Amino acid sequence: MEFKEKTLNSQIVFSGKVVKVFKDDIELSDGAKAFREVVKHSGGVVILAIKDEKIILVKQFRYPMKEVLLELPAGKLEYGEDPFEAAKRELEEETGYCAEKWTDLGFVYTSPGYSDEKLYLYKAENLHYTCCHPDEGEIIQSFEYPIKEVIKMVNNGEINDAKTLCLLLRGLYD
Repeated sequence: MEFKEKTLNSQIVFSGKVVKVFKDDIELSDGAKAFREVVKHSGGVVILAIKDEKIILVKQFRYPMKEVLLELPAGKLEYGEDPFEAAKRELEEETGYCAEKWTDLGFVYTSPGYSDEKLYLYKAENLHYTCCHPDEGEIIQSFEYPIKEVIKMVNNGEINDAKTLCLLLRGLYD
């Protein structure tokens, strides 16, 4: 069986600062017609920063969820931006740390059923503090947690952010 879908027509239905939404008419591999709603996103980076056997996590209010979440530092890519440069920028902006050692841990698709968002994953080690300077409109605070405590928070449901869970799995068990 061939798993392929052909775009017949694509229409933008929303264009915002962070995402664009398209409605695409498609043809399935069996010839049937269907449509897909697709969220286009520039992508982002996520950083597993480790300092003295502790993981740097950030707390921030996430408006769509209407709650404060505990996450790894992360940020949006500008279109065409190099992911590694974005990771270095986001780590310093959100936590105040810079890293001497970086490991590229690949990428994940966040929600491939409806979005093209791709997150690049990095591990940052040998950290030194400079100063924290979050983006305008971003209220964020960083904390250091022992690795074992972070694993407990994952297992007891205190950490539910998907990008954080993915990178913890990939970065702690590589």
